[in-house]
Amino acid sequence: MSESTLRLNEIFYSIQGESTRAGFPCIFVRLTGCHLRCAYCDTEYAFKEGQSRQIDEIIAEVEAFPCDLVQMTGGEPLLQKRVHELMERLCDLGKTVLIETSGACDISVCDPRVIRIMDLKTPSSGESKRNDWRNVEYLTIRDEVKFVIGDRRDYEWAKDVIERHDLLSRCGAVLMSPVFEQPAGLEIAGMPGLSMRDLADWLLHEPPGRPGPDERTEPRPAVRLQTQLHKFIWDPQMRGV
Repeated sequence: MSESTLRLNEIFYSIQGESTRAGFPCIFVRLTGCHLRCAYCDTEYAFKEGQSRQIDEIIAEVEAFPCDLVQMTGGEPLLQKRVHELMERLCDLGKTVLIETSGACDISVCDPRVIRIMDLKTPSSGESKRNDWRNVEYLTIRDEVKFVIGDRRDYEWAKDVIERHDLLSRCGAVLMSPVFEQPAGLEIAGMPGLSMRDLADWLLHEPPGRPGPDERTEPRPAVRLQTQLHKFIWDPQMRGV
């Protein structure tokens, strides 16, 4: 039995709404706390809300669901060092463990069995200066990189990062997700969001990492358009989904 505890916001069983595993049933373990304040954040309730729970209790609750895909999220889950004990033990139990983390925390300390989904902060987040670029060197083909795109400036910035760091070859997937469009009066920090159609058009006609005519003969990996699927299934304001 472990006496270790984590500050937990919520555990819930839902459909994975993002990453290359979108659409699969998934257990989410949301930890409390974040050191960033992204302008488009849709989980501000996780900044402080939560209670201390023993890791043994968390694992028992996770095992009660009929699912082997588990995602650590937040907040920023890597701020709590004991998350590594939780992830290691879940991997030992045969779970596929994902962690969604910002580009501002050291990802090298994660168990190599954990699949890291790193959210590099774009300019419209207001936190792009907090990205720790050393993390790019730690990426493997198992990992994924996500960019949340709020406007054209974000897109151009992300294209430059992808090409400069050769992310399409360095990791398993590069994802772009538009800031979710909310109805008038419900915008996050006054941000109107970005049309998925606009982002799709940019990706189709001005894709990042496009090779020259003689650069290579095999198909080049492409950036994947990502939505927040759960916000189309349930009310975008609903928690626990």
